Amino acid sequence: MSVLAILEQRNGAWSRMAWETLAAARQMARDLNAPVSAAVLGEGVAGLAQKAAGRDLETVWAVDHPLLKQYTPDAYTAALEALIRHAGPELVVFPHTYQVRDYAPRLAARFRRALLSDAVSHRVEDGKLVLVRQLFQGKLNADVRFATEPPNFVSVQAGAYRADEIEQGKARVETFTPPLDPAAVRTRPSEPFRETQAGVDLSSASIIVSVGRGIKEKENLAIVEKLAEALGAELAASRPICDNGWLPMERQVGSSGQTVAPKLYLAIGISGAIQHLVGMKGSRTIVAINKDAGAPIFEVADYGIVGDLFEVVPALTEEIRKIKA
Repeated sequence: MSVLAILEQRNGAWSRMAWETLAAARQMARDLNAPVSAAVLGEGVAGLAQKAAGRDLETVWAVDHPLLKQYTPDAYTAALEALIRHAGPELVVFPHTYQVRDYAPRLAARFRRALLSDAVSHRVEDGKLVLVRQLFQGKLNADVRFATEPPNFVSVQAGAYRADEIEQGKARVETFTPPLDPAAVRTRPSEPFRETQAGVDLSSASIIVSVGRGIKEKENLAIVEKLAEALGAELAASRPICDNGWLPMERQVGSSGQTVAPKLYLAIGISGAIQHLVGMKGSRTIVAINKDAGAPIFEVADYGIVGDLFEVVPALTEEIRKIKA
C-alpha cells in the first residue's frame, strides 16, 4: 500500500487545504504502515515542490507542463492519470475543493473507479481502510470501504484533519513531465470560480467570531462586530442571520455555507444545530456564549460561558482591549 496526496496550489501559492490533505494522507499512510508521497501540478512548480519536501514524505512529484499553468479539467485529468500510472499509488487523496470536484470524478472514471468524496475521518480495521463521510447534513455517519482493486480515490473535507500535525522531514523531489496533447485540452481557462461574491474567504481566517439568532435584532450586531474588531477576527454567522439579510450569505458557516477550521472560533448566541456544527467542528479551540446551558453548542465547545451575550460580549471586548492597549 502506498498513498499519494494531491497538493492544490493557485498562482504559485499553496491552498490552505494543501496541508490538510497532506495531513490526512500522512495519517492514513501511518495507520496502514505505508509510504506517502505528494504531487503538485502547474508550470514552474519546482520551488513549491522543494517547500513540500520539508515535510515527512518519501517523494514530492513536481508535475510540470506549460498546459498546467492555468487549471483546466482536461489537462489536470490527463496529467494525473499519467502520474498515477507511472508512480503506482494505491490510494490517492485530494482536498474537497471546487477544483477537485470538477476533475477528480473523471480521473477516477478513467481507472474505472469511484471517487469517495468529502471524508471526515478514517480508521483501519483488519488492515483495511475504513473512511467516514456524513449524510443528511451531518445527521448520520457512514462507514465506507473500498471494494475495488487499487488505485482508489478519496477527497477529505476542509477542517477534518489538522495541518499543524505534519512532521518535518526531508523528501526527494522528482520532476514528472506528463505527455499532454494540446489538441486534447478542449477547455480554455477563464476567470476562476469565486466561492464568495465579496471575496470573503472564512476558511483562511485564524480567528472567527460567529453570531446566531441569539443576537435578536440586526441593530445588535454592533456588539459582536466590536468584539471581532478587538480580536482582529473575521465576522461570521449561522444560517438564520444570513437568511434574514443581516449579514451577507458569504459569511455563513455551516453545511450550506463555508467550512472553517480557525485557531479560535467564538460562537455567540448560536444554539448549535447540526447544520452549523458540520461547518466549524474542525476549529482548534471553540468558545461558546449562550444563555441556555443545554444548548448543543456546549457539547463541542472547549470553553463555555452560560450567560446573557449582551452582558458577556461587551465585558469580554473591554478586557481584550485593555490587554492589547
